Amino acid sequence: MALRLETLRGHSVQRHLAGLAKLRIEVFRDWPYLYDGSLNYESDYLRAFANAPHAAIVGAFDGAALVGASTAAPLAEQADYVVAPFRERGLALEEFFYFGESVLKKNYRNLGLGVQFFEAREAVARDLPGIKTCVFCAVIRSPGDKRAPDGYKPLDEFWRRRGYSVWEGMTCAIGWTEIGAAEETEQRMQFWRKDLT
Repeated sequence: MALRLETLRGHSVQRHLAGLAKLRIEVFRDWPYLYDGSLNYESDYLRAFANAPHAAIVGAFDGAALVGASTAAPLAEQADYVVAPFRERGLALEEFFYFGESVLKKNYRNLGLGVQFFEAREAVARDLPGIKTCVFCAVIRSPGDKRAPDGYKPLDEFWRRRGYSVWEGMTCAIGWTEIGAAEETEQRMQFWRKDLT
């Protein structure tokens, strides 16, 4: 296994959008997201993300193959549904850096790449003037949801070890179609935060 991480920006991001779209569909199909994705939607979403002036994708490669990726960009460059709770509270958008998805093929998990994804994205955030806090959001699921696979462990402790904490009262809604559903539904997402200063 010849694994390497590379922080991609601009045209480098564009070259890997198709691979990232497939990874998102593959990984988010599992619990807790149960996302029934399509390449058309993914292409539109990722193109918009990549066009953000300061967006970055941290790609994990095995040789030339993209096996994992993690996205990040200033919060001010994100979609309205992500930004809305910050605007409602009168928070300064330019002080926040938003982490999007982290997706990794199953065979490459538990090798330390998740930690490196966080470190690389935080490094991007620290290079931008005015950024004080990194944030991301995760889907809220009931602990008793019977759709959860046996032995499933949420990533909360992993995130806490990275220095992140639940931002109480800060949530947003993101819509997607779950596996087996006929139409899209809104899912509540909980924000987590880490102050860099």
